[in-house]
Amino acid sequence: MKLKGFLSRIKYVTALLFTITAVHSIQAQQEVQYSQYMFNMLPINPAYAGSRDVLSATVVHRQQWINITGAPNTQSFSVDSPINGEKVGVGFQAYNDNIGDFRNVGLYGSYAYRIKVTQRATLAMGLQAGATSVSGNLTQTLLTQTGDQAFTYSFNKWLPNFGAGIYLSDDRGYIGFSCPSLMRNRLIDAEAGKSGDSVTRQERHYFLMMGYVFPLGRSFTLKPSVLSKMTRDVASFDFNANLWFNDRFALGCSWRTNNLKFSSPFTNQYGDALIGMLEVQATDQIRFGYAYDYALNGLKNIQKGSHEFMLRYEFGYRKTKILTPRYF
Repeated sequence: MKLKGFLSRIKYVTALLFTITAVHSIQAQQEVQYSQYMFNMLPINPAYAGSRDVLSATVVHRQQWINITGAPNTQSFSVDSPINGEKVGVGFQAYNDNIGDFRNVGLYGSYAYRIKVTQRATLAMGLQAGATSVSGNLTQTLLTQTGDQAFTYSFNKWLPNFGAGIYLSDDRGYIGFSCPSLMRNRLIDAEAGKSGDSVTRQERHYFLMMGYVFPLGRSFTLKPSVLSKMTRDVASFDFNANLWFNDRFALGCSWRTNNLKFSSPFTNQYGDALIGMLEVQATDQIRFGYAYDYALNGLKNIQKGSHEFMLRYEFGYRKTKILTPRYF
């Protein structure tokens, strides 16, 4: 089968990868991917809850790999707020993630206990709990040949899970570490309906995030950030920089790369994607965000990029607040 034909049939690809993972225990990224992670880190770190010091609600829509049938598309909603004199943060998130014949729907609540370590810095320790509905209909998968029993069944199950994280931040920077899903739930056996040692599971994903704000005169501010996503033997890295003008408009660029050998992030010379961003702080309460991913890998010639839209509304924003909510 030609490579182009193989890649263009994403339904076959995703089902094949799912089955191979079950049989050979290959590790892969399973968590939802966001390009604008630096503006809404609740989905990857429960300790982020309440860190913006106001009640904040965010909606994200992501359409990946335009022009490929069955490509990933994701919708998410998250809300978080400080309570109890800002000593505690609480949050909630819901997401719908589709790829090919598979669908994940997640509902999670977050709790963060926040401690003032200096006059400006806060250390938050967070927990989250909830469940993900995982479903797949392999009978609809397009196959080049018939007879494979791995594609003769469907499944639908709810998988409870919990996660934890820490998040240290002040009005100019942050650093955090988290694992949103600590339980390695069994997704499905290597052979449908049968038990065995060779099964596919939810993998633990570890996130390391950091960022800092550099003022550049009166009008401009530069905010670089880094995100590392890791499993047991796979790592992905996002290197980002956003340039803000008068705290109202920002242009940003990211470079994403992945590394199957988990060594230097620069082993993959060309990377996975180059990302452009536009952020508009329309008012003190409303922010719009857009990101476009341009693929640098083998998919670049058969798809038309990825689009991600973000809308945030903050309730009761007060001008006496520190600048932290403006940047992250």
